[in-house]
Amino acid sequence: MQTLDRAADAREADQAAITGYGEIRTYLDARFDEAPRDVSNWAPATKRNRLDGLMISGGGAGGAFSVGVLSAWSAAKTRPRFDVVTGVSTGALIAPYAFLGSAYDDTLIDLYTSGIAQELVRTKGVVGLFGSSLLRAGPLRQMIERFITPAILQQVAAEHRKGRRLFILTTNLDTQRAVVWNMGAIANSGRPDALKLFQDVLTASASIPGVYPAVMIKAESGGRQFEEMHSDGGSSSQVLMIPQAFLTSTHPLLPTKGQAVNFYVIVNNALMPEFATTPDKTLPVIVRAYSIFVKSQTQSALTALYNYSKLTRARFHLASIDAQVPYSMFDPFNTNYMRAVYNLGYAEFVAGTLWKDKPVFR
Repeated sequence: MQTLDRAADAREADQAAITGYGEIRTYLDARFDEAPRDVSNWAPATKRNRLDGLMISGGGAGGAFSVGVLSAWSAAKTRPRFDVVTGVSTGALIAPYAFLGSAYDDTLIDLYTSGIAQELVRTKGVVGLFGSSLLRAGPLRQMIERFITPAILQQVAAEHRKGRRLFILTTNLDTQRAVVWNMGAIANSGRPDALKLFQDVLTASASIPGVYPAVMIKAESGGRQFEEMHSDGGSSSQVLMIPQAFLTSTHPLLPTKGQAVNFYVIVNNALMPEFATTPDKTLPVIVRAYSIFVKSQTQSALTALYNYSKLTRARFHLASIDAQVPYSMFDPFNTNYMRAVYNLGYAEFVAGTLWKDKPVFR
């Protein structure tokens, strides 16, 4: 297999595109003058007097929480037909099915509560400590290929043509920038390699750095082809919200006055402090510190989105794991944990206690 070069410098990397696809991606930190020119292919084309956006966070096995929320929402027959759905990491795996609607709830329930997720934990042994990752790439890739089929791709493309949008976040490890992928545009491209690229993006977004190997994606800049290294979108942001340029402005998402905007954010993690005695050993300390970083990063992102919502009069709805459920990073896809947070999400929706209208961290 031919191995392509990597980008020579930051300029070449920042100007790279995926050959034959046009504007299927942008950067989360892009300025207004760097936004995709083909606005019609990116902006949601809602014809209603409201826009509903769903944002599903990272969180590994905690993704079962959002599956519980979506299932209960469907059962209540009040679940919106979201105009925009975004996903990061485990949220990237859920997002295509959430985008396609309630008909795929059973598929998500199977993925997150049946126990098949434990197949993802296949170590490389001691070799993993000195190679590209601790776990093998095969199980994750095979699971995505099994569930993201040509039929799913065609359905995503059909919804994209109706004006609905599906976005996924990865992190380009070389440029240290968050990349937003327009998955509907990929699906609707008609290219023979669209399914593989779609699967590559989902795999990359869900590949926790060091745990799963990064995904190499072919790109081109100035006529030269090379490979980019993409990994977990959660390294950049646990939630794929609106572009950062909007968050630092008062620009509304929609130019039409009188159109209500609803932000629904499902965080597949706890936002409140969770007490646990940390062993004074290298790996447990690293794992504990990482979990604190993720929590803090998520809190900051939610605060920014909430403030933007207040400025633009959008409605803010937040759901998160608000109970301390026993979990071990050394058993990352424990079925009992996944079932417990699934049940928590389902029960809190039914009880009417799920959604908060502002971030709550204690």
